[in-house]
Amino acid sequence: MTRDETFMRIALEEAGRALQKNEVPVGALIVCGDEILSRAHNAPISLSDPSAHAEILAIRKAAGNVRNYRLPETTLYVTLEPCVMCAGAIVQARIARVVFGAFDAKSGGVTSLYHILNDERLNHSVDVRGGVLAKECAEILSGFFHEKRVSSHLTPPEENVSE
Repeated sequence: MTRDETFMRIALEEAGRALQKNEVPVGALIVCGDEILSRAHNAPISLSDPSAHAEILAIRKAAGNVRNYRLPETTLYVTLEPCVMCAGAIVQARIARVVFGAFDAKSGGVTSLYHILNDERLNHSVDVRGGVLAKECAEILSGFFHEKRVSSHLTPPEENVSE
């Protein structure tokens, strides 16, 4: 198993924590050398915060742990390709490298839809590696959304009650 796969497995553990809380199962961690600076999972529902994506929470924790809003020489591991919001935060934090699992054709801000981390107009670019443990990362997401679709069809529609 490669170093990237080892850390992605830890990100998958975080995705599992999100799944247990009925959040979209995305997990992330930030690593400097061999040290994990932070771990996080999606929590917008439980925190009532639309910005509470795994990446944002991991960046906030890592920055707090090192007492610096810049995180150079770090790698962000995340189970799903970051969205535009998270890609912007990655650039602002000056993260050196991003490794992600599943690609996100609908809202990927790194390679699938937009290329924010390597946009030459910005003052920072990020080394990117996508597709690490892509199958496992995609399966936890597709299972979650499949279960949501199935359970929504099993819920009986509200009856029309007129008084």
